Amino acid sequence: MKNSLRAGAMIAACLTTPALAHDVMADDHAPIGVMADHAHKQGEFMVSVRHMHMEMSGNQIGTDSVSPDEIVTTIPNRFFGAPGQPPTLRIVPTSMRTDMTMVGAMYAPTDWVTLIAMGSYVEKEMEHITYAGGAGTNVRGNFTTNPKGFGDITLGGIFPILGVADRKADVQRELNVRAAVSIPTGSTTKTAQILTPMGGEPTVRVPYMMQIGSGTWDLKPSITYKSWHGSIGLGSQYAGTIRTGTNDQGYRFGDVHELTTWISYRPAQWISLSGRIKGRTTSRVQGIDPMITGPVQTANPDFQGGERVDLIGGINLVGTHGPLAGHRLGIEVGAPVYQDLNGPQMTGDWMFTIGWQKAF
Repeated sequence: MKNSLRAGAMIAACLTTPALAHDVMADDHAPIGVMADHAHKQGEFMVSVRHMHMEMSGNQIGTDSVSPDEIVTTIPNRFFGAPGQPPTLRIVPTSMRTDMTMVGAMYAPTDWVTLIAMGSYVEKEMEHITYAGGAGTNVRGNFTTNPKGFGDITLGGIFPILGVADRKADVQRELNVRAAVSIPTGSTTKTAQILTPMGGEPTVRVPYMMQIGSGTWDLKPSITYKSWHGSIGLGSQYAGTIRTGTNDQGYRFGDVHELTTWISYRPAQWISLSGRIKGRTTSRVQGIDPMITGPVQTANPDFQGGERVDLIGGINLVGTHGPLAGHRLGIEVGAPVYQDLNGPQMTGDWMFTIGWQKAF
């Protein structure tokens, strides 16, 4: 009888009390496209999977659009003078997509550091138009390159400066820094078959932006601040990629510096909406790979990098009870509103990110 009464009391409590199996909020984490935004408490472990899709189309020089015909009639070929190299560019990329799947893990052996690891699988596809001969605007044909493979691996730690926010205790701010390094596990020697201006179809090493890895050990610092004011969340992050040394092919990619700021609104515990602005500056490639040559802009190290500003909207969802308790799903969609490129260079079009996270 006592057991029956006890069971009845438990059922009544479940029916009259909101079922919040996890003390989580949808806006505890930053928008899904922001990495290393939070730390964990001692003993916590988290896994994540993100998929990012990016599209590019057309070309720019600085802030101005430029057509393929203009490129092949006005832009000098850096390699002119070598056998078979025409005086101007004769191959122009017209569109590109990048798909990257990232798998990450976080573990906090103590409250003062959360260890992080992330690997990726990358696939790139670029469409090209090839112009015939050494001058004019007669088109010979089109071709596609499609390198893919496992990318570089990131290892490091996140250090909470203001501690890990406890929403129940009304601690409404977080500040953390990341110290990490990117290990050069991705390939820098991918090849593909191309169509030359003279009609040949050789297999050559693909240009810099089509390679999968950097080939260098890169430092990846970041600092992130987040705060909450009722249902409104604010956040800002600086993240950098600092190249060290030169890779085995004789070059290194340019340093990258990013600054992003966001605001979020949480109408309910399980959902938040966000708006984000991100600015990025990327330096030119330093050095040159002697195996990357040809009358195409992507083979010229000087036609790399520039400045870009993106506007990004997102949604964060979190399960609060039942079998989905603690599972997080984030989605972001964005597009550039400003680009100043060291061109001619492919123009960014739009990007999409979806990710899942779960802490244990």
